[in-house]
Amino acid sequence: LHLSAVKLAELHSDLKIQEKDELSWKKLKAEGLDEDGEKEAKLRRNLNVIMTKYGMNGKKDSQLVDTNYIKDGTESDTLDDPRLEKLWSKAKTSGKFSDEELDKLWREFKHHKEKIHEYNILLETVSRTEDIHKNVINPSEESLVKEEILHNKHRELKEKLRSINQGFERLRKVSHQGYDTSSEFEEPRVIDLWDMAKSANFTEKELESFREELKHFEAKIEKHHHYQKQLEISHQKLKHVEGTGDKDHLNRNKEKYAMLQEKTKELGYKVKKHLQDLSSRISQGLQHNEL
Repeated sequence: LHLSAVKLAELHSDLKIQEKDELSWKKLKAEGLDEDGEKEAKLRRNLNVIMTKYGMNGKKDSQLVDTNYIKDGTESDTLDDPRLEKLWSKAKTSGKFSDEELDKLWREFKHHKEKIHEYNILLETVSRTEDIHKNVINPSEESLVKEEILHNKHRELKEKLRSINQGFERLRKVSHQGYDTSSEFEEPRVIDLWDMAKSANFTEKELESFREELKHFEAKIEKHHHYQKQLEISHQKLKHVEGTGDKDHLNRNKEKYAMLQEKTKELGYKVKKHLQDLSSRISQGLQHNEL
């Protein structure tokens, strides 16, 4: 797969979550609690996203590479959207951003690209389900259940599209004006969650509690970013030491690399699990708004 050290750690975290979700689903199925197959379909979608994200779906150039462009001064990945490319080019040449801010902004652009990609996968799934549903000759109780599944998927599409539109507006604003130093959050995923939380059916007290939890979540993400950077540096050092033939030095570097790799995997899993939980709570709040 030619994945970087950081990407391998991320893949491990994604697969660990997928495995846990599949084990939970198997228990539900054994108890007859997924009769409509909606949870199974969601698991398949998630696996499809993972395979596409890491270039394991058999398609060329489908991998979403997590590149730190500042490392070598160039971006080895594209944003696959002319509007995003134009905004990024404008931001990069504006002189309004420090190297650190450009690095942060690039992560925001990549995060937005992944959101669009996940939306397109869900849209394709919904389209296929609708085609099958239309071809049913005799409507039955089962087809009514499938209609409810389609309704839920359309709601999920609506939420994702709203998040994409909000995210693009933010990127447009930041690219033109630079970062607002008084901004409450900096991490793209946290900004998304906070924007959606403000639209959900939360009381003032619940929203304030959610804000505090997002601050802890952002600190957890920053810690994960720190270990990702250390892992990448350690990987580069290890490759250099391998060429020197110094066994003691090599063993010390291997030990440090293994420690950083495990820590990065562990933090990556915790971040993604926490993100799942927070997203689920917001989704419930947004659904309540529609009732």
